Amino acid sequence: MSTTGFDRFFEISARGSTLGRELRGGLATFFTMAYIVVLNPLILGAGVDVDGARLPIAALAAGTALVAGVMTILMGVVARFPLALAAGLGVNALVAYEIAPEMTWADAMGLVVIEGVVIGILVLTGLRTAVFRAVPTQLKTAIGAGIGLFLMLIGLVDAGLVRRIPDSANTTVPVELGVGGRLTSWPELVFVLGVLFTLVLFVKRVRGAILIGILSTTVLAIVVEAVVQVGPAFLNGQPNPGGWRLNVPKLPESIVSKPDLSLLGQFNVLGAWRTAGWLVVLMFVFTLLITDFFDTMGTMVAVGQEGDLLDAEGMPPRTREILLVDSVAAAAGGAASVSSNTSYVESASGVAEGARTGVANLVTGGLFLLAMFLAPLVVVVPFEAASTALVVVGFLMLAAVRQIDWTDYEIAVPAFLTITLMPFTYSISNGIGAGVLTYVVLKLAVGRARQVHPILYGVAALFVLYFLRGPLEAVLL
Repeated sequence: MSTTGFDRFFEISARGSTLGRELRGGLATFFTMAYIVVLNPLILGAGVDVDGARLPIAALAAGTALVAGVMTILMGVVARFPLALAAGLGVNALVAYEIAPEMTWADAMGLVVIEGVVIGILVLTGLRTAVFRAVPTQLKTAIGAGIGLFLMLIGLVDAGLVRRIPDSANTTVPVELGVGGRLTSWPELVFVLGVLFTLVLFVKRVRGAILIGILSTTVLAIVVEAVVQVGPAFLNGQPNPGGWRLNVPKLPESIVSKPDLSLLGQFNVLGAWRTAGWLVVLMFVFTLLITDFFDTMGTMVAVGQEGDLLDAEGMPPRTREILLVDSVAAAAGGAASVSSNTSYVESASGVAEGARTGVANLVTGGLFLLAMFLAPLVVVVPFEAASTALVVVGFLMLAAVRQIDWTDYEIAVPAFLTITLMPFTYSISNGIGAGVLTYVVLKLAVGRARQVHPILYGVAALFVLYFLRGPLEAVLL
């Protein structure tokens, strides 16, 4: 394919982008997402016991990188939208700590495959797109803004700037600044300096500000670790509050490692029905379905909003293709035994760097595939460096609140709850659910039931079941 044909296929010029911007965007997205190659194996490996042994960390890491790379590239080629995919945080914890203990690991992965297939059917029948269209435009705007706040909180928590106060502390305040309300560690200082440096570059409109910020902060972190030798957040099994979170930034002893793909294909679609029973299985699949279904909808809106890629109804280009690839990714994650894969809101960091097309995905996906072999390099970038991007992106996405009519309480109140509950409950789905339910209730209360799309009543009913699934499980199970 000629350069001109390549440009036409991905609509690079049509969307006001360039190959340079797509390259920078793809790199930025990868660096803000690369932590999943390390974190997903830690969550699954710590939570899952298979025949008295833990799942192999190396195999989980290789599988995580493989599926993320393939699905991200598929999204770029099929949907041509700058939205990267990887194993879903939150979903992997649900799988590891709630689903897997009730059955074998292969059975749990079989449920993830079923969930992905069900979502795919909903896409092919047009129902998933119809649900997306039924959500009011201003509520979609609120979803994007809420995800911006959520991203910033993720960045602050991952970097250790905001921490949960220990249960033993004599206070009702749930979180604090640093440790004991103070910034006392070198990693926190590195993060703060990295954020300030990135913000200066951003305000001065330096091209590649976010990517430069991540790389520069990583270099600073490596130097600090070499001089001070802070160590990890957990040292010899004991907490080290002043340590680096997730990755210790130091030059690796080796660069290349052979990937272990032994977990691929370790799933059983029918086993869970015999082991746990149909009612347990249905509840687990429903929870997975709702979480993936609406997290992706919110993420898609947020990324499209950041790149000015939404139409008048708040719909991104090739919505059906985006949703279809996302459903395939969910099933692929189960088939590879690394939990459901889903769209990542961190893709907004790449969009903030200029990415507007699927070309950025080719870069991000390619780097994930390389990460299977270059795992030692991936773990060089600490949370304290990658999280700088999330603060800047959070600001950019929150700016969309100006498009909401705050004088119209019937939409402003649902928008407010959507925006605030995402970060405060650490869940995109919770925020969307609160917004949809409140919107429907308020419209009914003021006698404007006809203004609510019929599909939205069904969505609201599903969210009622979603929020009440704890009591329902207690009664039914």
